[in-house]
Amino acid sequence: MPTLSAYEKAGIPSVFIIYGDQDGCWREACRLNGIPGMRCVHASRTTPGVPDVDRMVPQMIDALMRPLTAEETKGGRYEPKNERIFFTGTLEDAEKVYHVTERVPTCQNAPIAVYGDGLPLRIPTEERVAEMLKGTSHKPDEIIRFQRDHRLGDRSVQEGNSGKQGDPVHYLPLRRTATVEKIAVIGVMAGCEPRHMPALLAMAESGGGCGDGRGRGGYCISGPYAREIEMNFDVEMFGPGNPANRSLGRASQLMWKNLGGNIPTVTNCDVFGGGLTNVFPENAEALPKGWAGLNEECGFDKKESLLVQVSGPGGGGRVSFSPGGYRAFQKSGHGGLARALGVKGQPGPHNILEYMMPGLWARSEGGITLFLLPEIAQQLADAGFESKDQIYEYVYKKSFMPLSEYRMHSWPDMRTNAWLGIERTSGKHWKELPDDYMVPACNDPFENCVIVTGGGEEQIMMGGGRTGGYDAAYSIDYWR
Repeated sequence: MPTLSAYEKAGIPSVFIIYGDQDGCWREACRLNGIPGMRCVHASRTTPGVPDVDRMVPQMIDALMRPLTAEETKGGRYEPKNERIFFTGTLEDAEKVYHVTERVPTCQNAPIAVYGDGLPLRIPTEERVAEMLKGTSHKPDEIIRFQRDHRLGDRSVQEGNSGKQGDPVHYLPLRRTATVEKIAVIGVMAGCEPRHMPALLAMAESGGGCGDGRGRGGYCISGPYAREIEMNFDVEMFGPGNPANRSLGRASQLMWKNLGGNIPTVTNCDVFGGGLTNVFPENAEALPKGWAGLNEECGFDKKESLLVQVSGPGGGGRVSFSPGGYRAFQKSGHGGLARALGVKGQPGPHNILEYMMPGLWARSEGGITLFLLPEIAQQLADAGFESKDQIYEYVYKKSFMPLSEYRMHSWPDMRTNAWLGIERTSGKHWKELPDDYMVPACNDPFENCVIVTGGGEEQIMMGGGRTGGYDAAYSIDYWR
């Protein structure tokens, strides 16, 4: 959209092709980029390509050639309101205000919460916000800014943000800015405590859950802070029960709502949407010898506390092996896992990743995040993985497949420029490569991520690859 805006402002006529059901999001994006009168043509989701193009071409030519109306020539960037919200009255009256909904016609007239996430909120009174602000030394009117440089083009840097140290953070999709006080307000609404403020502010620096425009993914807290605020490291870590895990996750979605301006079909056209954002701890104390914590992987000291963006958990679902089958596999070399790997009758340690790899990229690609229970991590270390880096290299090498198989995947049709681009490992055009040429399903070993956490029965959870690489890490300690 910024590129299209630049074309229009340079006097180069442009027309955008958009699906009709995404028109609300498209119009809002045009308004935010200073081209509210931008013309578009609606594509069909069902009409075959050639007939649909034949239908659209005359409309595109007309849109490019037809003189602009006075309304269409109006420019100017929309600036959302960013003032404090005051309410005078009883707490019961305030609850009615903060629980108000609006009906969205393009969402089949469903009522959508104006300030909240559809659940009851804790009302942010002046007294409660003042108490929350005691959790940080930063001033209430301080603007949330990047505290270190982030590489441009990295997914950890949102569209419309510079990623440069000292520049303000803008929240998608409306690109608002925020103050420390606004984050305290959202913390109160989510049910957080003052001691959660450093994590809330680090989350706000990261984009507040608005980074991919869909509110998916989650955050891992690495370092001593997780113990300090008494997070749940064990069973049901992603489920209900622990105030720190759950309230911080809810705060992320309230940031997306109140800072980003998320309204279904108006500013956000995601299909199914995501559940509650997961915020969970890394169990650094359970790391096998030689394995680095996420804070160390991201270039920080192991005594420093970070908030790290992750894809998932659960993006790839639970790996299919039974807890009892895993125990038999490691303890005595019996069961289906042992038969599959040809180690029947041989006690462990065995490499469970070898069992997982064959079907992992059957119809997908990209890095993976493995959520390993401490005992499984130790068994992998005993099986020969002396560091996480060795796991990353192993997973990357196992992702290679013949080009004939890779062509059966859907995303590469787009990512390879319809197979007209250059294949990275060979330096050749895709169409020059033989069918048996081996290509990786993930671009780099360090797209993959390992997080040691959780407890209970022997299972492994899986999510998408590293969100934004090592850059997607934000200091909690800075915001104390």
